[in-house]
Amino acid sequence: MLENLHVKNLALIDETEVDFGPGLNILTGETGAGKSILMGSVGLALGGRYTADMLRNGASSGLVELTFSVEDEKIQKKLEKMDIYPEDGQVTLSRKLMEGRSISRINGETVSMSTLKEAAGLLIDIHGQHDSQTLLNRRNHLALLDLYADREVRSVKAEMAEAYRVYQELVKKLEESSMDEESRRRELSLAEFETAEIEEASLVQGEDEELEQTYRRMTESRNITEAVAETYQYTAEDASGNASDCLSRAIRVFQDVPGFDGSAGELYSQLLDVDSLLNDFNRELSEYAKSLEFSEEEFNETEERLNLINHLKAKYGKTVSDILTYCETKKQRIEQLNDYDEYVRDLKEKKERAAAQVEKISSKLHQIRKKNSAVFSKEIRLQMSELNFLDTRLEMRLKDTGHYSANGSDEAEFYLSVNPGEPMRSLADIASGGELSRIMLAVKTVLADAEDTPTLIFDEIDSGISGITADKVSEKLRLIAGSRQVICITHLPQIAAAADVHFLIEKSADKKSVQTRIERLDKESSVKELARMLGGAKVTDTILESAREMKELAKRER
Repeated sequence: MLENLHVKNLALIDETEVDFGPGLNILTGETGAGKSILMGSVGLALGGRYTADMLRNGASSGLVELTFSVEDEKIQKKLEKMDIYPEDGQVTLSRKLMEGRSISRINGETVSMSTLKEAAGLLIDIHGQHDSQTLLNRRNHLALLDLYADREVRSVKAEMAEAYRVYQELVKKLEESSMDEESRRRELSLAEFETAEIEEASLVQGEDEELEQTYRRMTESRNITEAVAETYQYTAEDASGNASDCLSRAIRVFQDVPGFDGSAGELYSQLLDVDSLLNDFNRELSEYAKSLEFSEEEFNETEERLNLINHLKAKYGKTVSDILTYCETKKQRIEQLNDYDEYVRDLKEKKERAAAQVEKISSKLHQIRKKNSAVFSKEIRLQMSELNFLDTRLEMRLKDTGHYSANGSDEAEFYLSVNPGEPMRSLADIASGGELSRIMLAVKTVLADAEDTPTLIFDEIDSGISGITADKVSEKLRLIAGSRQVICITHLPQIAAAADVHFLIEKSADKKSVQTRIERLDKESSVKELARMLGGAKVTDTILESAREMKELAKRER
């Protein structure tokens, strides 16, 4: 559900914030008050086209921010697959608008425009009068049918996608299998050389890591040994001036001094202690040096083995496992090349079987769609009749495109006749903007339980209608709002009266600027706004009473 909309420095909006509620949210206001700007700002936050002239005069940047609460586990999982995790159950989509560019963020982290649009598609669906992404685009008609028939088609579509993938792989292999005898011999010779080179190395899984550890230990041991040897040289080995020899000389020279001066005895004792400590150190250093000894031959063998493996890695893979896998692949290829005609025949047979499987599943998918298209169309017609479409016929026609895809071979399109005696024609060719809005409302009503999108926005849903038709549209909006959040901009009191939450959009002006602001109305303020919509500039007590009655009637009909 869309909980909050925050807009700053956009067109006539200085800064405004709207807290939406569950159910049916209605936005009303005078013509030119900024209703379209507010909904346009939502479109911008969802990745709509942006130009610098959309900014408020004098502003260097603008901001549109939408905060959604996400409770549906299916939507949560889909978001998590995109590495988007709700924080305290909320997801915030924002777009900072600057001259010539914009920055999109989700929960404060910068994302690409495609990621923003994908996430938005899971959370909200906007339908306006000229929504070319749904009914005006016949490519979406099949998607609507599959959504309606989801329980029956989902598993079959998954089968179809897998069967088509297998078929395409075989087609690709066959295309790549065309070669003359000379090319076959060259490839065979190279494959045999490569497998021989790898097998001669007798590689063992994981030995590269073990050898690297051994080599590193040997290299470090070698460096330490050199340091130990040099240290021992300074403390014990060099008779011309090592520390031990020098200390012995010092003891001999100083040993008689305590006999002449008793106070020197402590110094002599310390000198003897130093000599003892040095002897202990030299003994332990000698033992440590022995523990570091290793075979030069073993070191060279390890180094040569590592060089061989690294040479093979440079040619066949980053790890020993990759090299062995490459070798197995080449062995299989050698078998194919040694009996190439049989290999190609086998590929052709597999391709034929895969094509038959694709055709079989596609036919099954077509039958399910054909059955459901008739029921789907019937239910839409029923909803349309309740939206004051009189003597209107609508049907969905399925057509075999003649070629397969991961979605089968079907193409679907709605056909419509709005007047008795007129032939059925493509819906996109003959429906007006107002008719499309109501037809889309009928479709949304039928799909109310099938769609996952928790928030629907209807902009200009009331275009070109009034009276009884407006009442019918109001009923449908209330029906959809029973299972999800609906946000609707309207100029008709019949629709506004059904609001669970009612907002008023107003434009105010002073000597310096014009601003749009939005206010959430309480019950009495909502009645007054309905009266304004009913009576215009002059609102009488009678009109106020009619507005109050309209509000109460809508409440009872829920």
